Amino acid sequence: MTLDRLHAARAVAGELGIDLLVLTPGADLRYLCGYAAHAMERLTALAVPRRGEPFLVVPRLEAPMVDAGPAGTLGLEVLAWDETDDAFAVLAGASVSRLGAAPARVAVGSRTWAEHALGVQRALPGAALELASPVVDRLRMVKTPAEVEELARAGAAIDRVHARMGEWLTVGRTEAEVGADVAAAILAEGHVAVDFTIVGSGPNGASPHHELSDRVVEAGDLVVVDIGGETSTGYRSDCTRTYVVGGRPDAEVAEWYAVLHAAQQAATAAVRPGVPAEEIDAAARSVITGAGWGGYFIHRTGHGIGLDSHEAPYIVAGNGLPLEPGMAFSVEPGIYLPGRHGARIEDIVVCTDDGVRVLNNGPRELVELPG
Repeated sequence: MTLDRLHAARAVAGELGIDLLVLTPGADLRYLCGYAAHAMERLTALAVPRRGEPFLVVPRLEAPMVDAGPAGTLGLEVLAWDETDDAFAVLAGASVSRLGAAPARVAVGSRTWAEHALGVQRALPGAALELASPVVDRLRMVKTPAEVEELARAGAAIDRVHARMGEWLTVGRTEAEVGADVAAAILAEGHVAVDFTIVGSGPNGASPHHELSDRVVEAGDLVVVDIGGETSTGYRSDCTRTYVVGGRPDAEVAEWYAVLHAAQQAATAAVRPGVPAEEIDAAARSVITGAGWGGYFIHRTGHGIGLDSHEAPYIVAGNGLPLEPGMAFSVEPGIYLPGRHGARIEDIVVCTDDGVRVLNNGPRELVELPG
């Protein structure tokens, strides 16, 4: 962790005419200064003024945590406030001091709690409040080689979980039972936290964000398993595979699953520098639509991933952002037949100088488990 990211954020903010960035606990804060603070009612904020050095505003009881972590190596001024202080006034005063005047434009993180955003606005009443996404997304979207390797490590860990699915996904068990075992394996295979476990069996597989339920897995079920977690460095995994348990797919399932597989391959092959993000979505969608299943592909093709499971860039129609080397995102088309079943294939990929690197390497065919 160095000051380079903070200075880059200050430069982009200045280019966009933003006077002050205020970033509260979450991935933006962790990315810029290495402080993995937890969100709570007390204000913790990184302030990056257009002029002068960045600083941290933290509750005094948490100031030792800053010193003990990566942020403590940066030499940032830490303004520790007491329980009877107005933390927002502390932030505003230090910002005005550095800028030499009250800021006209203040940008807050897109996931800042409303009470904190409104507190900033109250303390700087003459400022126009806006989102910091145009600044931080521009930096976070393009991963360094070290970040890519962290994502690759996370991807390999989640691949190991999928490779063990036959241990837990069997006929007669509930989705909740399978999900509990999968969650334990996510931790055992190299993550420090579980982000999500989706086990959608039979008709539940037609709901892309299905919650675990007490439905019992039946022989012949298609089961969509979408899982992900967080590693010790904060980088995330996210991988979906579809299984058939205790039987073989019928001819119709085999037909449309082959279409889905071809769509996922086409979208992955389309990744290269300069290609607009929406063209990756179109590459998958055109295969599925051309085969007559377009009405059953009901979500975007992908999302960025890094310190957040979902972040920019988004692989969706209307996003003309050109891909750059280092951009990491999912490629995850799906086909969902309401009341019957569904399927999704998801890999994390990285745009490289001359094409694409795929970070998940398990089989993408419909995996048959004995049940």
